[in-house]
Amino acid sequence: MTANVIEVENLSKSYKGRQVLSSLSFQVEKNSCVAVLGLNGAGKTTTVEILEGYRTPDSGRISVLGEAPENSGSNWRARIGIVLQSTGDLGELRVKEAIDFFSSLYPNPRHTEEVIDLVGLTEQRKLPVRVLSGGQRRRVDVALGIVGRPELLFLDEPTTGFDPEARRQFWDLISSLKQLGTTIVLTTHYLEEAEALADKIVVINKGRVITEGPPDELGRGPDEDCLVRWRNDDGEKVEIRTADPTFLVASAYKERGGELVGLEVYRPSLEDRYLKLISEEGR
Repeated sequence: MTANVIEVENLSKSYKGRQVLSSLSFQVEKNSCVAVLGLNGAGKTTTVEILEGYRTPDSGRISVLGEAPENSGSNWRARIGIVLQSTGDLGELRVKEAIDFFSSLYPNPRHTEEVIDLVGLTEQRKLPVRVLSGGQRRRVDVALGIVGRPELLFLDEPTTGFDPEARRQFWDLISSLKQLGTTIVLTTHYLEEAEALADKIVVINKGRVITEGPPDELGRGPDEDCLVRWRNDDGEKVEIRTADPTFLVASAYKERGGELVGLEVYRPSLEDRYLKLISEEGR
């Protein structure tokens, strides 16, 4: 069986009498990428901060790399990497200097040149961090998060503000880290990003997990309707919703005795299913 890097059972947390997390439970398997989704205020940040050891839960059992984060020491912290949504000012440090400095803080770091190559900053290695583009600075953030050779990496909204090309380049970087054996916990508002990177998605709403599963199965019911379109002999568009598009298309083909011109079959996207889940939960 695959070991769980993270186990959360009945996690609860309140702030000044306001319930933020309520009996929240989920697991993260080793060498996987799990995306945590939810609206603003759903409890994502509080959950991740508890897993990182920044906050203490009110109740529940939390195991991260075999330890309770709130009781962990420096050895445990050296095994995790964190890439925050925003980072501090690195002043006039150059890319290599910044990575060298962070490398010195870990007992078994990756070599600086290896990290620079891994995050795609070879040409920028001698430049001050302050002159880099937003996407390049984000790569520096990841470099600082992985230089300690973490077993578990937390990524908080890693591609906010990226253009589409930079975002896809960043996805390639994250996929390569997973191939190297790093377990990844990702928080994001981009459904396309979660679908591209995650092995499992956990949806949090109002402090609890409302559903979880692989991206292609999340929120999909056995009777989920698809939209089937084609054009009739007069060129008019025919649109029918059905839970069994294969049967519908076969029947229509047989009835017409020939090709269905302009045939299109649309299944609800991850975004469609996610928004439906949130809407149903709200009601």
